[in-house]
Amino acid sequence: MTAPLETLRRVFGYPSFRGPQEEIIDHLINGGDALVLMPTGGGKSLCYQIPALLRDGVGVVVSPLIALMQDQVDALLQVGVRAAFLNSSQDYATAAEVERRLRMDELDLVYVAPERLLTERFLGVMDYLVGKNRLALFAIDEAHCVSQWGHDFRPEYIQLSALHQRYPAVPRIALTATADQLTQQEIITRLGLDAARVFISSFDRPNIRYTVVERDNPRRQLLDFLGGQRGAAGIVYCLSRKKVDETAAWLNGQGIPALAYHAGLDAAMRLSHQQRFLREDGIVMVATIAFGMGIDKPDVRFVAHLDLPKSLEAYYQETGRAGRDGEPAEAWMTYGLNDVVIHRLRIDESTAGDEQKRVERSKLDALLAWCETANCRRVLLLKYFSEEAAACGNCDTCLDPPQLWDGTVAAQKAMSAVLRTGQRFGAGHLIDILRGKATEKVQQFGHANLPTFGAGADLDDAGWRSVFRQLLAAGLLHADAQAFGGLRLTDAARPVLKGEATLSLRQQAKRVGGKKSAPAGRRSDAATTLAAADAPLFEALRAWRADLAREQGVPAFVILHDKTLRELAVRRPASLSGLLGVPGIGQTKAERYGEALLRLMA
Repeated sequence: MTAPLETLRRVFGYPSFRGPQEEIIDHLINGGDALVLMPTGGGKSLCYQIPALLRDGVGVVVSPLIALMQDQVDALLQVGVRAAFLNSSQDYATAAEVERRLRMDELDLVYVAPERLLTERFLGVMDYLVGKNRLALFAIDEAHCVSQWGHDFRPEYIQLSALHQRYPAVPRIALTATADQLTQQEIITRLGLDAARVFISSFDRPNIRYTVVERDNPRRQLLDFLGGQRGAAGIVYCLSRKKVDETAAWLNGQGIPALAYHAGLDAAMRLSHQQRFLREDGIVMVATIAFGMGIDKPDVRFVAHLDLPKSLEAYYQETGRAGRDGEPAEAWMTYGLNDVVIHRLRIDESTAGDEQKRVERSKLDALLAWCETANCRRVLLLKYFSEEAAACGNCDTCLDPPQLWDGTVAAQKAMSAVLRTGQRFGAGHLIDILRGKATEKVQQFGHANLPTFGAGADLDDAGWRSVFRQLLAAGLLHADAQAFGGLRLTDAARPVLKGEATLSLRQQAKRVGGKKSAPAGRRSDAATTLAAADAPLFEALRAWRADLAREQGVPAFVILHDKTLRELAVRRPASLSGLLGVPGIGQTKAERYGEALLRLMA
C-alpha cells in the first residue's frame, strides 16, 4: 500500500481516493507545483493535507476565511492531526504560542490569513523553518480571490506571488472550486504558477437540482419552495443588507428559524450567527455574498437566490455550498426583469476601466443566457467551464421543458415602442403603452397617440415583462445609465425589427389557480434514504453526536458526517475493526468514539 493511501485510510478513514486526488498528492509530495480546480465537496483539502503529513515539516495553508479557520482546525484535531491557525482574532500570547509550536516542530498544518502570512514577523518564522528544512508546502485555498475580475477579489492575494520569489524550493498548490478560463490564467500569472501542473476535475455536481422561476411574488414563491425543506439547513441569498434583514425577520414570522448575515452587522453577531448555522440543525441563513466562501457544513440542503448573482462563476460558487455530502440538494432562484436592468446599470455606472466592464458584461451575458435557456441547465453551466455533458434529467428545464413560441412580432412591437418614445423610458411605461393603458404618465407624454398604443393587448403585464426581459438578456435591448435605465435598441435588434431575422422566446410559466406555479423543493435529508428499521438508530446516533458536539464546542459534522452515521446505522459494526471499515472513521476517531458507538449499536 502506498504511503498516501495508507494515510488516507488510517487518518481520515476513507478507503480510496477520488478522481485525480492521488495524482495531485504524489505530484506535490515530489515537490511539484499545482493548480487544482475541483468542485466543492470534491475533496480539495486532502490534496494538501496528506502531502503536509508525508513531507518533512509543516504545511502552511493560506485562507481568507478567519471565522472558519477554527472549524477547519477542529476537524483536523479530531483525526489526530496537529493543526493550528494564526489570524487577527487571536491575542498576542495565543499567536506567540502557535509560532513557538511552529519553531519546535510541533505542528503538521497551520492555517494563516494572507495579511498575517506576509508580515515580517511571520516571514521570519518561515525563514527559520526553511533554514531547518521544515517547510513542507504552501497551500493557497480559494485561489480565485486573486482575480481582479472574479467575484471574491482580495487585494492581499496578489502579494502571494512573493512566496515563490522568497521560497522557490517549497512546492505550492493553489485550489479553487470555480474558475473559468480567464480566471484560471489570471491565477497562474499572478501567483507565478507558469510551471505548475493544472488539474481540472469535472465541475458537475449531479446531486444538485437547478431551478429558476420567473419572479411573481418572491416571498410566496420562496415559502412554497421551503415547504419541501422543513427542518433542513440552507442559505438564502439577497442582494442588499436591508432585504437580508427583512427576509430573515419574515421567515422567522413564518415559523422558519432564520438568521441574518451581512457586512453591516458587527463582527461578534456575524460570528455568532455563523457558528449557530454551522453547529445547529435546521437553520436557514439569509445573507449577502459576504457569507459562504469556504463553508464546510456538509448537510446544507438548499441554496436559494432571491436576486440574480453577478456571474455564472459566482452562482456556481454560491450554489456549490449545498450538498457537499453528496446527498440530494437544491439550487433555486427567482429571476425577473429588474435583475437584468440593475446588473447592466451597475456595470455601466461603475468606475472600472473599459476592459473590466467588457469582461463583466460578458460574464453577465453568460448568466442571463443560462437563466433564459430552454435546454438543460447543467449542460450550459458545464459548457461555461469548458466541459461537455449530456442532458442531466435533474434540472427544471429537463423535468418540465419550457415551450418556445415565435416571438418575432411581439419583439417588433416592443422595440417599436422603444423607438417611438425616444429610447428613454423603462419597461413599465412601455408595457402600459403596448397594453393600451392611458395612465397619467402615458397621457402626459402624448404616448396614447402612438401607433403602438394598444398594439400589445394580446399579452398581459407578466407576458410583456417576460418579452422585455428576454430581449434584454439576448442583447437586443440595453438599459441606458444616462437615461436612468431607459431602454435603447442595440445593433443586434435591427435585423429582427426589420423582419430580416426571427426570434424564438420562452413561453411564460403556467399559472395554476391564477398564480404562477413554483415547484417546491425536494425533501432530501439523510433519514429519508434509510430503511424504516435503520432510521431510529440513525436518529439516536445524531442525538449522541449533537450532545458530544455541544460538550466539545464544535460543529456536529466535525465529529462525524451524516453520511458516516447513515453507514453506521445500516452496517451496525460490532467491533473496533468493523468501525474502521466505515468511511469517515479513521484510527483516532475509532479509538476516541469507538466504545460509545458500539454501545449505541449493540
